[in-house]
Amino acid sequence: MTKRIVILGSTGSIGTQTLDVARWRGYQVVGLVAGGNLELLLEQVREFQPEVVYAAAALDPSQLPAGVQLVGSAAEVAAHRADAVVAAIPGLAGLEPVRAAVRAGRLVALANKESMVAAGDLLWREAREHGASFVPVDSEHSAIFQCLVGEPREGVAELILTASGGPFREGPADLSRVTPEQALAHPRWNMGPKVSIDSATLMNKGLEVLEARALFHVPLERIKVVIHPQSYVHSLVRFRDGQLKAQLGPTDMRLAIQYALSYPKRPPTPLASEPLPSVLNFEEPDSERFPALSLAYWAGRMGGVAPVVLNAANEVAVSAFLSGRIPFTSITRVVAKLLAEAPRLELTWDNLYQADAWARRRAGELV
Repeated sequence: MTKRIVILGSTGSIGTQTLDVARWRGYQVVGLVAGGNLELLLEQVREFQPEVVYAAAALDPSQLPAGVQLVGSAAEVAAHRADAVVAAIPGLAGLEPVRAAVRAGRLVALANKESMVAAGDLLWREAREHGASFVPVDSEHSAIFQCLVGEPREGVAELILTASGGPFREGPADLSRVTPEQALAHPRWNMGPKVSIDSATLMNKGLEVLEARALFHVPLERIKVVIHPQSYVHSLVRFRDGQLKAQLGPTDMRLAIQYALSYPKRPPTPLASEPLPSVLNFEEPDSERFPALSLAYWAGRMGGVAPVVLNAANEVAVSAFLSGRIPFTSITRVVAKLLAEAPRLELTWDNLYQADAWARRRAGELV
């Protein structure tokens, strides 16, 4: 039978690449969710004829083809009858649709790391209750997932996430003067603006550390990060016997997306094979130049709602940098200040949303 999929964030980088995979595999796209890019959304609707659609921007239902229903929320699309839901709405805005997919018992192909960062334990609890499952789409977590297939978890010594180092690994010396345009120019990946800035600060890698802890139930102190400029090794697992497993491949997110949607199978793709790089370099991250990574570990050790505060403060600060209101180096200053002030609350759904609202308001004041 043709696989039915829903795509949350269909006009973004992951969403458009998921549609490429749908074309390769002949998947039936039954639901689309987008933000404000209505022109691209309508092109997608005309091509794929989904059953349900939602857009954050105002969309005139008369623009939709016959048989395509405009619904009232992203969560409603996420719960629509499907075999898999690709969760690619960036930021904590993607949490409620992910939760709706989980409550509907879906397989969630997870590209929205903030959901696991902020609410990992809560989502796993609901996944067990409703029979839902997660397969990661982020290249690093997909790599770890693949390395762990068939391996007993008690044999795992540590998870090693790789990072390209972003656009500022080698310069300039004074990061306070870099522009949004410079920070958005990632040397290896084509991503949306929020993720690109997070990659430039290494906050993206900090969030991935917290996501890896939630996804794979590995203690924080056993999750490491190394800089790997070639981005060919997507991540590694070190086992207790000293051996390493690594997942290698081209820097094409469509491979991770297809793997998540077709797991445990590995169907062929139209992508050309690439030769192995002649040299693979690995470096320790510079925690003084990129303090975001240390902040993420700090939030993870604090526990409770601290990762929620970290994520919210970062979202506000990144937005402020992109709009020219603060310099690049103030992103992590805002996050550090918020973590120092963070309320000590256990993680519940109510506390999560209260902490998120407080952190956004307080970060806005600091900005």
